[in-house]
Amino acid sequence: MMAAGIAAESSAKTLLLEKMHQPGEKLRLTGRGRCNLTNTAPLLDFIEHFGSGGQFLRQAFSRFFSSDLKSFLKNLGVRTVTEPDGRVFPASGDARDVAEALVQWVTKCGVVLRNDSRVARLIVEGKRVVGVQLSSKSSSVKRRINEHFPAGEILRADAIVVACGGASYPSTGSSGDGYRLAESVGHSIVPIRPALVSVETAGDIAPRLQGVSLREMKVRVLLDEKKQAEVTGALLFTHFGLSGPMILSWSRALVDSLRSGRSVILSIDLVPELDEHQLDERILLRFRENSRKRFGSLLGELLPKKMIPVCADLIGVPLDKSWHQITSAERKRLRLWLKDFRLKVIGYRPFTEAMITAGGVNTKEVDPRTMESRLVKGLYFAGEVLDIDADTGGYNLQTAFSTGWLAGKSAVSL
Repeated sequence: MMAAGIAAESSAKTLLLEKMHQPGEKLRLTGRGRCNLTNTAPLLDFIEHFGSGGQFLRQAFSRFFSSDLKSFLKNLGVRTVTEPDGRVFPASGDARDVAEALVQWVTKCGVVLRNDSRVARLIVEGKRVVGVQLSSKSSSVKRRINEHFPAGEILRADAIVVACGGASYPSTGSSGDGYRLAESVGHSIVPIRPALVSVETAGDIAPRLQGVSLREMKVRVLLDEKKQAEVTGALLFTHFGLSGPMILSWSRALVDSLRSGRSVILSIDLVPELDEHQLDERILLRFRENSRKRFGSLLGELLPKKMIPVCADLIGVPLDKSWHQITSAERKRLRLWLKDFRLKVIGYRPFTEAMITAGGVNTKEVDPRTMESRLVKGLYFAGEVLDIDADTGGYNLQTAFSTGWLAGKSAVSL
């Protein structure tokens, strides 16, 4: 919608082909329905959240960035609020307001909006895109991305912007069509995989702890038993493994490590405010003050209630054992477990549960100054279809708006 509206504002005759019954289906779900639009982080800090792909976005962000987006939305009647961590949301807290404002805007700009219109293929003549062919009305929106579509209506155009999203939340229409279209005209696709996604862990520990949330935990990421990183953040135990902001932000690295066949272990420090010596001193103090109390009751001072029986099972100490009966070896096992609670990561959740898609159209084949294909004249890409993904926090939506804005502007000046 951003690309179409900007193009129409620049006096271009613009047609927006929408596969679903209405545009913005995925946008209406973002940020758990609140729509984390962008982030107020300075440009250099902002780009760092994209890893190695951030530099590609410098040109787009220099033309249309977070302050521009807020002003743009304000003009559409969408007020925004900024939270202490820099995340920006619509003041209403409702993503649907953003989607509806964009629909009204593109219509006002003169964009012709055609819903229920899926593109089957791009038409290229002499290394220039000249139009698209729609799939027949009988084509299912759930077909695989590499499946042949029956011939349908042909529409001619001087420029085409592919902004189909990625492969996450496919029920919203983001089912990978853009990759199929790009690959069909010669573009290479960096293998796609779920990103900002929860991970699955071995054994029954996570299911037993389902619903437990840990705030500001220190977690070491071990790949093939070697420490790769140490991060701090919130964790949530689920029936299949782990979720939460820290896991989502690190999921790209965890997924890629699993896909390459590496062993992935998360080592959680449950008492990060204390080093091992301080922790041992605290345990000894409780031992002296409460020697007649049961082991389980004293664990309540250190752990959430649901974690107490798990701890007892893993270190091999009965919950009803009195403190004065605890041996030095058992106390050591407790201390080590509290500082190094390990979970083996064995998988990750599917695209249907991923917030975004990693991988996509190779950015080396796209001009960052215009978003135009380096292989096919008049063909542009915007948003998640590109091999760009970032941490959670508004960075990915800003990318969609910025690249859409730049693609729309550039397509008109072709």
